[in-house]
Amino acid sequence: MAGSLLLKRGILPALAQENQAIPPLEDQVPPMLDHILLGSSDLERGVAFVEAHTGVRAAFGGVHPGRGTQNALLSLGERHYLEVIAPDPRQPRGNALAAKLETLSEPRLVGWAAHPRNIVALAAELKRAGIVAEGPTPGSRRRPDGQVLHWQTLNLKDDADGLLPFFIEWGTGSPHPSSDAPAGCQLIRLEILTPDPARLSKLARQMSLEVPIAKAAAPELHAVIEGPKLTLSITS
Repeated sequence: MAGSLLLKRGILPALAQENQAIPPLEDQVPPMLDHILLGSSDLERGVAFVEAHTGVRAAFGGVHPGRGTQNALLSLGERHYLEVIAPDPRQPRGNALAAKLETLSEPRLVGWAAHPRNIVALAAELKRAGIVAEGPTPGSRRRPDGQVLHWQTLNLKDDADGLLPFFIEWGTGSPHPSSDAPAGCQLIRLEILTPDPARLSKLARQMSLEVPIAKAAAPELHAVIEGPKLTLSITS
């Protein structure tokens, strides 16, 4: 699968021109989207990649204790942000995500998160629908300024190899990362490409995910980020 493609500003990917079933541009950011995760084998490499392709440099966000990862953040508009995530060499190895990130030859999408109105209610709804999920599970991260962010996550047992999101609800008093992360970029598109759009569309409806889903030969996430200099099209 292709990792990334740099586009001239204002020009849509060829896929958008060829596939008339894809919704109009204003409908291509899922309303429940919280953030997208750009994986990299090295945090500085991932930050430099985004800066070179958009003109905005992500700021260090902190580390995930016990998960073996660290991140840098960049705002993608109101309540949307990009998380550049990479292994934290100061933590012990063994975490599955960190191990996966170490194998990446170039930065690429590794997942996305959606924010439900009530994560406890969503967990109950998924259980009634027969969709197996783990959580809500508490999480936290200390920012460089010392403030500790708190959240709860709900993870699907079958996320279709990362095509479907995990769910996150930020704790009371925890500012949303998009509010003070470096600004200047805008997420203008997130879509799911899959050989089986009917199955994923059904699952998405059960979870109230209004996300564009299109048929493709291989499964992948596709996001388009518009920056002040260039527009970056990135895939999983």
